[in-house]
Amino acid sequence: MIILWTDGLLFALVFLLLGLGFYWRGKVAIKRPMQQIARNPTGMAALVVLLFFMLIGLLDSIHYQATEKTGHTIISLLDDWATPLRQHGEKTYSAPFAATLYSKEMMVLADGSTIWAYPRLEFGGRHLITVETQYIPDVLQKTAVAFIKGAGLALLCTGLLFALLRHRLPYASVYAVLATVFSLLLSAYLLTDLSAYYHVFGTDKVGEDVFYQALKSIRTGLLIGSLTTFIMLPLAIVFGILAGFFQGWVDDLIQYVYTTLNSIPSVLLIAASILMVQVYMAKHEEAFTSVIVRADMRLLFLCLILGVTSWTGLCRLLRAETLKLREMEFVQAAQALGVKKSQILFRHILPNVMHLVLISVVLDFSSLVLAEAVLSYINIGVDPTTYSWGNMINGARLEMAREPLVWWSLTAAFVFMFALVLAANLFADTVQEAFDPRRSEQ
Repeated sequence: MIILWTDGLLFALVFLLLGLGFYWRGKVAIKRPMQQIARNPTGMAALVVLLFFMLIGLLDSIHYQATEKTGHTIISLLDDWATPLRQHGEKTYSAPFAATLYSKEMMVLADGSTIWAYPRLEFGGRHLITVETQYIPDVLQKTAVAFIKGAGLALLCTGLLFALLRHRLPYASVYAVLATVFSLLLSAYLLTDLSAYYHVFGTDKVGEDVFYQALKSIRTGLLIGSLTTFIMLPLAIVFGILAGFFQGWVDDLIQYVYTTLNSIPSVLLIAASILMVQVYMAKHEEAFTSVIVRADMRLLFLCLILGVTSWTGLCRLLRAETLKLREMEFVQAAQALGVKKSQILFRHILPNVMHLVLISVVLDFSSLVLAEAVLSYINIGVDPTTYSWGNMINGARLEMAREPLVWWSLTAAFVFMFALVLAANLFADTVQEAFDPRRSEQ
């Protein structure tokens, strides 16, 4: 087993969240908002979608070395599962569910004559003998069979899930969760089953399966959103609370730091940092012999620089909230009784600003996922060899200008990114309603 830097940090973040959940399980201040989230059908459905994406990302974060035709290489559990998608490439573009290439070529027939036609794909639809007569009935038949099998599997899983949740959640939330799980399982089974016969989302310029690219990009989106948040949270919490509580020169110094940082264009700072990382890796090639290791290091530094440039907004918010809390009666009473300042910070200030932290974390996640797409579009994001929705969109901009139009790479990236960001935004709204003290009083 091989543990990359981003793999270790991602699993450390997962274990940290599980530990915090276990620690907060019996807390009254957390129990009430959690119950309110559980009563929100939209929020629970969005949470199921996020957990589904997270499962795919975690499967793609368990790496090990495998021996293939090209030699020893590093692959993940998701790569192992998607071996047919990964290895069954084509010559160039092919449309979704196509059995031929997207463009005509001059082909030489068995008798030596030439013909201008669409060549057959090497893997997509290769089980067909005559494309003209068998293609449409075969697609319809395999789709119907996969739909029936997928619906049966989804019904079985949702039935077991209903027996588990019916006494734990309100029925409106249970039905929302079951409907979401049913839809996800049915879609996953359909795409997985049909991918054994066709390229369901087509292929790109070099013949690589677009569905495989979209699946691999999930890990990149989750890493950008989660690790960047994990990096910026300590900076924002520590500096924000210290600035608001101590004031004076501490407040002035922290304000000077984040004001100066905000005055620097973030795009230029990110571009300069990425260039520095590339120069460092070029001078130390012996430490970065694998393409995957080099791409992982660049992804890690991108998360670091995004975290360094993203903490200032939450820091200002926590500073303002701490300025209000330090004047509250319970904090004044603790100071009058001689309680240490460190205990006041941990017992009175920090718990009362955690609702802002939780709300900001969920809200910033979706914006960071979109930021990766924008940065990769202007070539200062993740490594070009890394699968990401930003790289897919960046490659699709030239494909959109060709004739005939190649639209499926952009569409696949948009659909997957839209699903993740929409689920994150819907869940963020639910968390905000649950943890906002003003709404809880209402």
